[in-house]
Amino acid sequence: MITLYTWGTPNGRKIPIALEELGLAYEVKPVDIGANAQFAPDFLAISPNNKIPAIVDADGPGGAPIGVFESGAILIYLAEKTGRLLPADGAARYAALQWLMFQMGGFGPFLGQAHHFNRFAPEAVPYAQQRYNAEAQRLYGVLDAALDGRDFVAGEFSIADIALYPWAARHEWQSVRLADFPNVARWFAALSQRPAFVRGMAVPA
Repeated sequence: MITLYTWGTPNGRKIPIALEELGLAYEVKPVDIGANAQFAPDFLAISPNNKIPAIVDADGPGGAPIGVFESGAILIYLAEKTGRLLPADGAARYAALQWLMFQMGGFGPFLGQAHHFNRFAPEAVPYAQQRYNAEAQRLYGVLDAALDGRDFVAGEFSIADIALYPWAARHEWQSVRLADFPNVARWFAALSQRPAFVRGMAVPA
């Protein structure tokens, strides 16, 4: 059994989507980041950076329990545990990993800044809004080009698509119109029909 510590954020929803796609048994422990629950000592012991998501797998390597934090690391762990959603070797493996890192390093941190300055900053900061909204447009353009002629960002369905999707689901928070990026819009619509994505996006509600 896998215990998932998460909340309803883009990063937090990657892992339930993956668990649903992989058919792994899991239980959810909500971590209310609005109430600063991520700073509780018992959660800190699992996630030293006080960030969701995190997992504890009772059946880790060699049958021993293991805790894993950071959403990208968790996705790789789950893929390697099951032998699915990440090619074992060769160019296809690195195609998936590079797009996963694209999400972790850009299509996530910068979109998160757009969220903050567009919706949550106590006062308007035009420079920051312009900077991060412009970067959001650029990042969607990169993804749109990658999806030209492809159903999935790395060629075949992988953890890279799972990582990217919950961030794209908040495109309105980023002042992005999906209609301006037709390949992203097509990809997003197709993934939105997958039952595992529908179930995963509802966690931890």
